[in-house]
Amino acid sequence: MTGFGNSTSETDAISVSVELRAVNNRYLKLHLRLPDSLNCFENRVEKLVRTQITRGTVQLSMRARFPHNVSGYVIDVDAIQEYRRQLASLSTDMETGPTPRLTDLLVLPGVVVESELLPDMIDSFWPAIEEAVSDSLDQFDEFRETEGRRMQDDLHRQSRVISNQLDEVSRLAPEVVSAYRTKLMQRLSKAVADSGVTIAESDVMREVAVFADRCDINEEITRLRSHLQQFDTFLNGNASLGRKLEFLGQEMFREINTIGSKANNVAIAHNVVEMKAAIERVREVLQNVE
Repeated sequence: MTGFGNSTSETDAISVSVELRAVNNRYLKLHLRLPDSLNCFENRVEKLVRTQITRGTVQLSMRARFPHNVSGYVIDVDAIQEYRRQLASLSTDMETGPTPRLTDLLVLPGVVVESELLPDMIDSFWPAIEEAVSDSLDQFDEFRETEGRRMQDDLHRQSRVISNQLDEVSRLAPEVVSAYRTKLMQRLSKAVADSGVTIAESDVMREVAVFADRCDINEEITRLRSHLQQFDTFLNGNASLGRKLEFLGQEMFREINTIGSKANNVAIAHNVVEMKAAIERVREVLQNVE
């Protein structure tokens, strides 16, 4: 499920800013970007995120500022002086232009290095990191709740579409056999009209009985109603049941597909098309539901 959250927390030891973004994914994929000096907290941050997010591609970016007397990075003065000495000597030998500026030297390897922070100092960073991540997750949840309510309304709407179409299918189902019997009698009567052959009622009823058994969809209608009822129950619950709803969506599609293949009726086929369109929308939405 998509979402966004950001927060900043500050203590005497550190100032931490966290930005959290997520896009839809059937599984949980975490991408954490922490400053090098805070990489030791990656596992704790990941565990904190996993307590509140179970699906989605999540990107968490963290920035940190330290007090003036503490820095995550320092300039290696010996390294920059050695670079400058060698470049100055090389410029003289090759009779090239002036030696590089200081800003040019800062980008050379080994000039800016990560400072060594004391263990006690590192431990003091965690409260600010935890607060910033937790506040971002809270904002993220609020964002998702708003989106989730819209998705819930959409799923309820599609469920009603399927239920209404199923009511129509249930109404039409008994007429299918009666219509088949009438058409069968008309075709047979026309076929033997000039031959003087009589048609036994028992033979017609036997054929009609076989057809009725072949196109009986009462079991499918009953199961689909049961799935719809359970689907609505899950939707109205407070727990995250995205995977169960997804499974029910698959089962409903299976029943709808069977109804369409067995019913052998044009009107019911139209109802099936509408139900399939609704179930496709349900499946699309459920891919984003946690």
